[in-house]
Amino acid sequence: MYYLHQNMIDNKIEEEFSLLLANGANHRDVLMEHYSDTTIKHIVLMEKNGNREVMILDKTGTIIGSSDKSYMLQEEYQLFVDDFNRDKDEILVSDWRNLPYIVSVHPYKVESNQSGFVLMFQSTNSINQMVEDMNMHFVISGIIGLIVLFLVYALLSKVLTRPLIRMKEATEKLSKGDFEVNLPRLGNDELGDLSKSIHKLAKDLERLKKERNEFLASIAHELNTPLTYLIGYSKVAIREELSEGERKYYLKIIGEESDRMKDLMKNLLDLARMDENSFTVSKEHFFAKPFLESIYKFVLPSFDIKEIKLNLVCESNFQIYADSIRLEQVILNLLDNALKYSSENSEVVLNAYEKDGKTVISVTDTGIGIPSDEIEYIFEKLYRVEKSRSRAYGGSGIGLAVVKELVEAHGGTIEVKSKIGQGSTFKIII
Repeated sequence: MYYLHQNMIDNKIEEEFSLLLANGANHRDVLMEHYSDTTIKHIVLMEKNGNREVMILDKTGTIIGSSDKSYMLQEEYQLFVDDFNRDKDEILVSDWRNLPYIVSVHPYKVESNQSGFVLMFQSTNSINQMVEDMNMHFVISGIIGLIVLFLVYALLSKVLTRPLIRMKEATEKLSKGDFEVNLPRLGNDELGDLSKSIHKLAKDLERLKKERNEFLASIAHELNTPLTYLIGYSKVAIREELSEGERKYYLKIIGEESDRMKDLMKNLLDLARMDENSFTVSKEHFFAKPFLESIYKFVLPSFDIKEIKLNLVCESNFQIYADSIRLEQVILNLLDNALKYSSENSEVVLNAYEKDGKTVISVTDTGIGIPSDEIEYIFEKLYRVEKSRSRAYGGSGIGLAVVKELVEAHGGTIEVKSKIGQGSTFKIII
């Protein structure tokens, strides 16, 4: 606005200067074409009672015509007499801010002995009044502009700042553990996306808190049960009146519960490492047959003890690209589950083959099966199908969570098909 104001004033002043020069040039041209006392009087009469004054001088500087009868301007123009040796029109006085007039000079020459100057005096009152009016309009425009800016600021504050403040307050609530976040519904812009993200974060944190509490409760329960057995049966086993057979029976229970605790702690340690990304998967190429035969020989005694037939099916000796240690852990977990949930004289099949450049390994049993409405939850940490039955079969709800994490760490997938009373098939593709 300041730049516009200055340019408008400069343009207006230039217009006044141009107009003064044009009027003076007109009077000079008329005087040169029709030089006479009548013409001089006519020129003087035209500028009488206006904002301009005219003064006609001869070549000696003597006034031969003036619209200012009081000759008040004579002292003003005398300052410029010495500079009258000019041959073109120009502005002599341009200081319109501090002087009462701006002055232009217009030389004329009729004959060799008849020449002089036409002096035009333009009052600066009208110019100053115009500038004051312009200043007033700019002040009014500036005030209106400030009001508009304030209104825009208030609107932006409502549209942008207030939602951001509410989001900040919401994040502070989240940091204090309060997940009841209520944010306004915004549009589909960046603020709307941020609001939705905070809502999602609040729900995720609330879910994680709930899962953590359930996880800790389940861990406490899982540890409490074998500890109870260990403490109870150890007290029973030290009784002197027990027979040797009874003592061995109780010590066997203590050993089984100790193994249960050892497996539980091992699986918990695996889960902790996965959550902290502290384990690595080192892939390499190795042949399938010797790898699977080694696992088969390792677990076969356990299956024989329970009188369950274990079959290994691997028709071609293809190469597997994976972490052999982690993949062995996956297969052992799946075989251990098949062993736990299969009855005597049943069959478990470990099958491996290559398809579309990927390795497919499946473990199929004819055990108790999994209800269809629970299949999607079996890979969650500490989730157990029919808790009482799982307890009877020795499940802790951690093994399959470890399996899923390890398979995904390889960039693979795991699929499950199962029917109650007919068994289950776990298929991994890596």
